[in-house]
Amino acid sequence: MSRPRILLTAPPRTGKTTVVRRLAGLLQAAGVPIAGFLSDELRERGRRTGFTVEDFDGHRAVLAHLSLTSKPHVGRYGVDVPAFERVALPALRRALTARGSVALIDEIGPMELLSPAFLPRCLALFESGAAVVATVHQRAHASLRTQVEAELITVTPQNRDELPETLGRLLIP
Repeated sequence: MSRPRILLTAPPRTGKTTVVRRLAGLLQAAGVPIAGFLSDELRERGRRTGFTVEDFDGHRAVLAHLSLTSKPHVGRYGVDVPAFERVALPALRRALTARGSVALIDEIGPMELLSPAFLPRCLALFESGAAVVATVHQRAHASLRTQVEAELITVTPQNRDELPETLGRLLIP
């Protein structure tokens, strides 16, 4: 029997990362092993200046920043693809090989998809039968939905506070 595969989507700043962070806490408290990564905003003087990626073992890197002038760019942000890959790809490998773990991926979006190895690893994870909860950029979910079989849930201000517990009930044995 395959385990739940869920894609969370929403406009930016709606709470997708918060849902995944809270879900991770619930799973860890219940003793459920997790693997994957979270993406967070970097803020300086109240202004968003970039994004980080951090796995659940504490490995962290700057994914994108306004000050990165090298290519590639997504919007105003220079993206450090090698730094992203140093954190995210091993985290996905652990998610694929760790029996009974829940894979949490935050997020599958334009910056992350600049890594040529990232999407194939995500697809392999979805195809493996592992439990997966991934956030997906609002514009990217349509093409991803044709490649994976997963339930699509839109995070809204009305459901974001209850979603971690709802998802936890599906994932905690």
